[in-house]
Amino acid sequence: MSNILDTINYPSDLKKLNLKELNILAQEIRSFLIESVSKTGGHLASNLGVVELTISIHKVFSSPRDRIIWDVGHQTYVHKILTGRKDKFATLRQYGGLSGFPKTNESEHDIFNTGHSSTSISAALGIAKARDLKKEDYAVVAVIGDGALTGGMAFEALNDAGRSPNNLIVILNDNDMSITKNVGGLSKYLNRIRTEPVYFKVKEDIDFILNKIPAIGKSMAKTVQKAKGSIKYMIMPGTLFEEIGFTYIGPIDGHNIEQLTSVLNRAKKMKGPIFIHVYTTKGKGYHFAEEEPDIYHGISSFNIDTGKLIQNADNGMSFSTVFGEQLNDLASKDETVVAVTAAMPIGTGLKKFMTNYPDRTFDVGIAEQHAVTFAAGLAVNGLKPVIAVYSSFLQRAYDQILHDVALQNLHVVFAVDRAGLVGQDGETHQGIYDLSYLGHIPNMAILAPACFSELRQMLDYAVLRHNGPIAIRYPKGCETFTISDENNAFKFGKGVVIKEGKDISIIAAGKMVSIAVEASEKLLRSNIHAEVINLRSIKPLDEELIISSCLKTGRAMTLEDNIISGGMGSSILKLLSDNGVNKVQVKLKGFPNEFIPHGTTDELFKIYGLDSDSIVKDVIKMMHS
Repeated sequence: MSNILDTINYPSDLKKLNLKELNILAQEIRSFLIESVSKTGGHLASNLGVVELTISIHKVFSSPRDRIIWDVGHQTYVHKILTGRKDKFATLRQYGGLSGFPKTNESEHDIFNTGHSSTSISAALGIAKARDLKKEDYAVVAVIGDGALTGGMAFEALNDAGRSPNNLIVILNDNDMSITKNVGGLSKYLNRIRTEPVYFKVKEDIDFILNKIPAIGKSMAKTVQKAKGSIKYMIMPGTLFEEIGFTYIGPIDGHNIEQLTSVLNRAKKMKGPIFIHVYTTKGKGYHFAEEEPDIYHGISSFNIDTGKLIQNADNGMSFSTVFGEQLNDLASKDETVVAVTAAMPIGTGLKKFMTNYPDRTFDVGIAEQHAVTFAAGLAVNGLKPVIAVYSSFLQRAYDQILHDVALQNLHVVFAVDRAGLVGQDGETHQGIYDLSYLGHIPNMAILAPACFSELRQMLDYAVLRHNGPIAIRYPKGCETFTISDENNAFKFGKGVVIKEGKDISIIAAGKMVSIAVEASEKLLRSNIHAEVINLRSIKPLDEELIISSCLKTGRAMTLEDNIISGGMGSSILKLLSDNGVNKVQVKLKGFPNEFIPHGTTDELFKIYGLDSDSIVKDVIKMMHS
């Protein structure tokens, strides 16, 4: 007997199924997701939670004619399965394969590229406005999670959409989670609605009863609108979405296909902005994911029966965990040390700090802009705030870094996690821009540790001794290089020669140091002696060291896991030019000014010429040019 899922190739196929078949399909999709993601890794818990919701959306609406915009996008695996891509799931998040996020160049059903949160309502409103200006006719639906709803951009969009006459449906997928447990006043508000879902039922009953009264029913229904409003205020504390201008429907059981399709069919016929509040369980249907949805939010390959990771190359140690442990130690010595996170306490390594110092840990939710200016306020009042944030998310707070922190030269420490390539999450998550967008900000200092020991030393300096804004950028995962001389202490603004040479200066920072060392050892086979510099301090540069080494060797190659434009190499090239060092042959190695796709980091380094073999070839070319 074949599975129902085998018969589903496009959303139109769902319209042939009855309710019983749709519920069977939901279970088959869950099994398919668990089996697939256990092999490829990916975002499991969030997708298990939206199976019935996604089926219902595609049952009621007609994609791609009707436009469905998914916020964040990591919960679109079910959407991809239902839109002709289930046979490609073995390639999920692999180079050249399916992206883990919506991609307009991947399918006509992916209406808008997403990867960061809180963008869907803005995009959907823009699409709806354009539709109406062009006198077209189709539905526009934005699906946003309660975690993403805490982002300031989502509130800006709600404010604009609420006053708009345009037909727009916003579906709130409320699972009381972002990656970890949600925080803040909005979360409390939504929780009250979830746990006291009385108003919606009363409102429906009043509509039903009044409209059944012969002759006067419909006119009477209109005259009691104010009465219904009074009931609403009496029963449910706060009516945020209706006061903004939306017609609120909910809360709805997000795992009840019959109820979901009924509500969506009705909303499709309504006018103006509609807000549908759906509550779901993150990780639904796989007990390991239900019990620990934060762990299974994004996970590598795992054993389905035990839920355990198949491999863990980091052996529990990573730059993130080392950062968290060191910050915890610093907090024990200095009570003014505090930590700030934007809904990422576990991912950034703050779990231990949060446990030991709950009153000094501030999780502001998905709100990076607020996090930075909030930290500026802490710094103004004498505390030492450390913001732990992924590189690709920090870029969302550029103005706040520039205007609220750097302009006032405030002592705020930016612990920039996932700097450089992150691999399989792809374009939206690659941390290859931070050197460029931080490097030109006045007063900002930037450090890059090549190993755990350097991270500990740099964090000590940045928190306890530095004056002004400072960023420490470090990669995802474990160290691939260690300082051989433990007495070689970190000094601000100073680099170190870790391998003497006479033929070329290879200047590297962070993760690229280990690759530089590997390349230098391979170059010896060609009798090329490379001098390897671990720069450590990217801003300010160790000018004396760089100039003296370049003058000695006459050639220089810079290595960075950042785009070349505006990065470390550009700063070094300017330094040499400013000091009249014009006879040195220089090659800058980094990422081109383009978006880097998903794939393993090893694959991508090789493709973009940043692996040791590619560096060796480039050095040999320089030697013979």
